Amino acid sequence: MRITKLGQCCLLIETKGKRILTDPGSYSVETHSKIKNLDYVLFTHEHQDHFHLVSLKKVVSNNPNVVIHANTSVSKLLSAEKIEHVLIKHLDKADLGGISLVGIGEKHAVVHTAIPVSENTGFFIDGRLWYPGDSFTNPERPIEILALPVTGPWLRISDSVDYALELQPKVAFPVHDFKRSGLDHRIPAELLPPQGIAFIPFIEGETREF
Repeated sequence: MRITKLGQCCLLIETKGKRILTDPGSYSVETHSKIKNLDYVLFTHEHQDHFHLVSLKKVVSNNPNVVIHANTSVSKLLSAEKIEHVLIKHLDKADLGGISLVGIGEKHAVVHTAIPVSENTGFFIDGRLWYPGDSFTNPERPIEILALPVTGPWLRISDSVDYALELQPKVAFPVHDFKRSGLDHRIPAELLPPQGIAFIPFIEGETREF
């Protein structure tokens, strides 16, 4: 599995001859809006850093055969724009051209008790990669690769470390990292390896093989 980080939570995943894009949002418009030869796009939820409608239309124009999978909240927005897609909810399964996809989870992590909790559905991809979106949902299955959120208004870095320790993946890499400098990678890089979890620092524009 080859993963390129386009920005924050926007990942280009290449595996088994398919190209999958996750959460093309406002932080990665310049890169994701130009990508071609995409097979699938996955949306965990509707927040602007994960879902950017204007650039999505460019993605669809550049990739007329792309298949979009989205949770309920994004599905409503796509339906309003008459953009074809597949609705995927908690525990729904899909086949992405020989790659298994399972939607897991229903709620975004709490930002504040005064702010309503939005929907969020993470994706378990190819039986290997768990991408939780903006949540600390436990998928309750063995995880080989964890896309670990490390920065945001709904988490502390201690929450991120504890989440990785709870799931015990073989390897974790950072997502939802707004600073782009890698400074927010220092603590998980220090604390996770002694617990048997490899942590791979991963900044915008880089590609890693898993």
